[in-house]
Amino acid sequence: MRTLKFAVLGLLNRRPMTGYEIGKEFDYELGQFWNAKHSQIYPELKKLLDEGLVVFDVEISGDILEKKRYTITEKGQLELLKWLHKDEPLEKTPKDIFRLRMYFSNNLDLESRIHLLESQLIQHEKRLSILNKTMEQYPEGVPPHDTDRFGDFIVLESAIMREEYAIEWIKKCMGYCKAALEKEQGKTK
Repeated sequence: MRTLKFAVLGLLNRRPMTGYEIGKEFDYELGQFWNAKHSQIYPELKKLLDEGLVVFDVEISGDILEKKRYTITEKGQLELLKWLHKDEPLEKTPKDIFRLRMYFSNNLDLESRIHLLESQLIQHEKRLSILNKTMEQYPEGVPPHDTDRFGDFIVLESAIMREEYAIEWIKKCMGYCKAALEKEQGKTK
């Protein structure tokens, strides 16, 4: 299945966009749970165009700069709705290099493990800070369920919970390693 197809259709169902604008969406809100590069987006737009799921208008900017602004077609909207109604089985757990490294961390000394965990903690805390800052755009809480903002809100909330859990897990792992280090150091005294 071409999941990117439906991500692009979903964005275009919100409003017409250029390929560049679609790419920026993957850098912002969609980037919290899905990513795509410009090198993936433009071929996908070509496929969607060939399938009659999108159309475009050419906009002239300045003397010669052309931009294609894509719009979803009725056929594209129907295909998007069909996909949205589909109940998917749970996918395999996504790959996580850091967790794989921790799985084999018994091969590292405790100081190295603690250093790696501290580095991850800083990164997750930064990400959580950015997500919490983004959540400030919802001072009234949950937006109406029939707006684009509702989906943004619930996915953002999920990203915040994911980061909070990761931070909790890392701190717990650090506690295990620090306790083991103290025990080790107590034996050598």
